[in-house]
Formats: sequence, structure tokens, C-alpha cells
Amino acid sequence: MMHYSKVTAIVRVEKLEAVEDAITAAGATGMTVTEVHGRGELKNFFKRDRMVTHARVEIFTTGEQTQTLVGKIMAVASTGEAGDGIVAVLPVGAVYRIRDRRAAFDHELSE
Repeated sequence: MMHYSKVTAIVRVEKLEAVEDAITAAGATGMTVTEVHGRGELKNFFKRDRMVTHARVEIFTTGEQTQTLVGKIMAVASTGEAGDGIVAVLPVGAVYRIRDRRAAFDHELSE
């Protein structure tokens, strides 16, 4: 049985295109991108709500490809400054396609 992971990266908006390119180059066949607002260790005391805008990128992948994706995301998203974001990896029991109500095949999540 194949093991799946969900890789979630919260990155600077200006790094999003580089992150998308790196994920695609690593062989991921799909991703979801969402604009998010939040606050981590970097606080902007001059902004009323103190929230910053980042992009959340989510990828479902096979377990073997997980570390490759994480490494590529961190390599292109890092500026070395506070506020670069985070990458989280969660285990996934199964992935299903709504369209035809079946389990996704391994090749559909990675090349």
C-alpha cells in the first residue's frame, strides 16, 4: 500500500511563482494555492491588525516524493529573514477523486 503525504507551505507572496515552478519541476502534478493572512514571529506594529499576507500552497503526494518537495520549497522560498514562512508535512490515509468516486492512483499524484 502506498503512503501519501500532504505538504503545506506558507510562503511570502513574492516567492509564490518560484515555489510553483520548483514544485512542478519536482514532478508534482497538482497543487492548491490560497491567499492567507496571519502572524508568526514577525510582528508589524505599524499595521492596525498586525496580520501579513502570505500564500498557502498545498500538495498531496506520495511518501517518496515528500522530502524532495520540502527541500525544493525551502530552497526557493527562503530569504533568510523572519517571515519566510513554514512547511508542514501531514500523513494522509487515502486520496479520492470526487469526479468518478474512486481512489486516486499513485501516478496521479506524482510522475
